[in-house]
Amino acid sequence: MKECFKCGEVKPLAAFYKHNQMKDGHLNKCKECTKADVHANRSDNIDYYREYDRKRGSRQSKEDIRSYRKRNPVKWAAHIMVNNKVANGTLVKPDNCVECGSSEFRLHGHHDDYAKPLEVRWLCPLCHHKWHKENGEGKNGN
Repeated sequence: MKECFKCGEVKPLAAFYKHNQMKDGHLNKCKECTKADVHANRSDNIDYYREYDRKRGSRQSKEDIRSYRKRNPVKWAAHIMVNNKVANGTLVKPDNCVECGSSEFRLHGHHDDYAKPLEVRWLCPLCHHKWHKENGEGKNGN
């Protein structure tokens, strides 16, 4: 157990990011407070970060995005459908990965079969990558 210096709540160590320079190996600010600070900083400095992202090349070009959508219309339609259902509350996105239970990453809606676009398993990026490495693409992807 550890107390977050920001919110003052006492939480288990799993609620703190690892940081090997700290005495107990974890940051002194909980994950929730850290995420809130990161989001606030990006919002406060959005122009700077957009320019930084452009220079770094971390964004796909509009042509790359159009090309992907044209090559993968079924995948793209499933992606849009899931996002819309999550946004309107019809489909609930859990807080934890269904494979490993992690809550450290933004979850991906994984389709085993794109013909069933609303049947998704919520996986962290690591489990999602592992699934595709072991199984290839989902069914009916194109």
